[in-house]
Order: sequence, then C-alpha cells, then structure tokens
Amino acid sequence: MKKGTETAVMLKPISKSHFLKNRTLWLMIAPTLVYFLIFCYLPMAGIWLAFTKFNFRQGFFRSPFVGLKNFEFLFKSGIMAILLKNTVLYNLAFLIGGNVAQMVCAVFLSDLKNKRFVKVSQNVIFLPYFISWVLVGLFSYALFNVDNGVINSMLRALGLNSYNFYLKPGSWPPIIVFFQIWKGLGYGSVIYLSVITGIEQDIYESARIDGATKWQQVRYVTLPMIKPTFILLVMFNLGSILKGQFQLFYQIIGNNGILFNATDIIDTYVYRSLMVNFDIGMGSAAGVFQSVFGCILVLSVNAIVKRVNKDLALF
Repeated sequence: MKKGTETAVMLKPISKSHFLKNRTLWLMIAPTLVYFLIFCYLPMAGIWLAFTKFNFRQGFFRSPFVGLKNFEFLFKSGIMAILLKNTVLYNLAFLIGGNVAQMVCAVFLSDLKNKRFVKVSQNVIFLPYFISWVLVGLFSYALFNVDNGVINSMLRALGLNSYNFYLKPGSWPPIIVFFQIWKGLGYGSVIYLSVITGIEQDIYESARIDGATKWQQVRYVTLPMIKPTFILLVMFNLGSILKGQFQLFYQIIGNNGILFNATDIIDTYVYRSLMVNFDIGMGSAAGVFQSVFGCILVLSVNAIVKRVNKDLALF
C-alpha cells in the first residue's frame, strides 16, 4: 500500500460498526473525555473576560470591551514583573531542587540491601505526599509564629531574641521551597526508583568487574539510564512553570500583604482579583497570560530537545 493511501486510511472517519465493536473501550474512555470537555475546553470561553471590564449587572456578553487594557495595566503597573519573577524563580527552584533530591533519594534507596528497611523508608518518605496543604500550613505556623512557635520558643530558651518570620519577607523563599520539596520527595523518588530497578543488573556486574567504584557506577550507569526520565519530567513541569502551587502559598502565607513582594505568584494574585477585589477582567488577563506563556514555553523547549535528541521529545 502506498504512503498516500495509507494516510487516507488512517484519517478515515470512525464507522458505526467500528464504534459498536469497540464500545467497551469507548465507554472506558468516556469519563475522561467528559472531564476534559467540562473542566478544560468549556472554561476556555472565559478567555473573553480578559478583554472586558466585567460588570456583574451587564453579565458575560454585555460587559464593556476594553481590548488589551487589562494586560497593559498589569505590565505598566509593575505587578506582572513581580508576579513573573516570583512564579518563575519558585518553580525553577521546585523543579531543579525537587528532581535532584528525588534522584539522590532514589539512588540511595536502590543501593540499600535490607529490603524491609527500604520499604519502611519509602513509606515514611511517601507519607507527606498525602498530607493536606492545610495541615502543612498549620505545621508552618506552629514552627514559625512569634508567640509560641517551636523555633522562637527554642530561641527564647537559649536567651536569644525572638524572630518574627511573618514580618520578614526574605525568610520565606527557602521555607516555601523546603516544604514543596519535602512534600513531593516520596512521590518523585518512587518514579526514579522504578527506573533504577529496571536497569539490567548485568551492566552493574560488568562495571564492578572492570573495577568501577560505587560512585562510578552511579555516574556512568545509573545517571545516564535515568536521564530520559529526568528530561521527560522536566519538560512536563516546564509547561506549568507559570502555574504556581496555589495551596502551598495560600495556606502558608495567606493574605499577609507584608510578604507579597517575596511570595506573591500569579495564582494567588488571580485568586485575590476574583475573590477579594472582584476584578474579574484583571484576574482573567493574568490567567490567560499564564496559559499562553506556558504553551509557548512547552513548544519551544520541545523544539530544542527535538533538535538535540528526537527520541527524548514529547512530540
């Protein structure tokens, strides 16, 4: 069969008999299709709000059209510069620090010989992943509040002055990064550990026969083998580099305006615009910019990876 004919056959519409023959498979995928239709595609109509001065009385279609004025305000006022800087820097720290910590954890766990200890360690490391961000926010407050927090209680017991974390914006970037890495460490390390356990043991045996040390085995065998997984996870996460962990920031920082310069991200700004300031147009504009930038970033990174190694590209 010729290539053109083959393509024509592949693009042939799904017939009724084909649908009936595979109805079980279609029924299995139906909930996923409905989910994406309702929660991903239908809400895209809300993009219109980013170009309007939304008024509740006039509604969705009658609100005044203002063009790009919402976007213009965000950039000229300097708000977007702060939001972009915080969102990108935090997500880069989450991305790099998280993946490095997960790989290191997976390498150490794979090298342990006591299987029972490995299972216990995995469960302990995985546990924070199931903890609600609300509880993480409570842990944070219990640690850092100035009145009876654990850290300030220890400082006073040592005869030192209390340190008010909630008045010091510079203290929070490392705290937020730590909580994010700590919470995702177990889940990510399981992914890398599954890749490491799938590596043929003959390769390690050959390396040991050649006199490779444990570090050399990790450097020249383990790391190259998990490189494709690392690149794939990084590319997936790059698409949401402007989509911050809203619950992380909101539950830990809340509406403390003193800390906004160091902790405010696009998601928290959109929330305040919609729920506190009721500025629907401004919040929608920030959300649209966030989505468009993420899409462009994914396409750009995928194009670069495709040039370097086609096998590692997403599409």
